[in-house]
Formats: sequence, structure tokens, C-alpha cells
Amino acid sequence: MAATGGADRLDAATLGAGPLGRRATLVQFSSAFCQPCRATRAVLAEVAAMVDGVAHQEIDAEGRLDLVRALGVSGTPTVLVLDAEGRVVRRATGQPRRVDVIAALGAAIGG
Repeated sequence: MAATGGADRLDAATLGAGPLGRRATLVQFSSAFCQPCRATRAVLAEVAAMVDGVAHQEIDAEGRLDLVRALGVSGTPTVLVLDAEGRVVRRATGQPRRVDVIAALGAAIGG
């Protein structure tokens, strides 16, 4: 998962999803017929359940084209890792590996 400049700040209202996590949030952009999106959903949900204070929010990319454009999402699945302040600290496109998600969360929570 690639690091970002950290300039983007997101909140639950902007995302139109559920509440953000107290410590970090895994934001997944998906599309209806995306097979890797299903596997990504499972990985992110599993990791979020393992770490206290971490939420997983899934956003339908087709339904939120405004947000997709604003954030430069170019494909699905795209995962953004937000810290407690809603800053984007990591970003990845494609199906992430569990170990990479855990490392990205470490950067969001610890860094």
C-alpha cells in the first residue's frame, strides 16, 4: 500500500458511509461486478474486526462518482487507510494482501 502526502481529510459525512473508526478507517471503493472487490471486502472486514477502534467502510464507486473523481480513484477495488483524524495515510488499488493491510494500519495508528 502506497503512502500518500496526507493532505486529504475525510469524514463520515463526506464519505456518506457509517461512522469512522476511533483509531483508523479502511475505506474500500467497490463496483458491483468486481470479483477482487469481494475478496478485498473479506480481508478488510477481518482485519478491522481484529483491531480495536478500526472501522471498514465500503463505498459503491458507481454511486459516488463525485467522490471517486475528487479522490482520483481509477479502479476498483481501491482502498484508502485513514488515521484517526481522517487523513489518507495509505492508498492501494487492487486486491490487498492481509499483511499489507495490517502494516498500513500500523502506520495509520502509530504514525
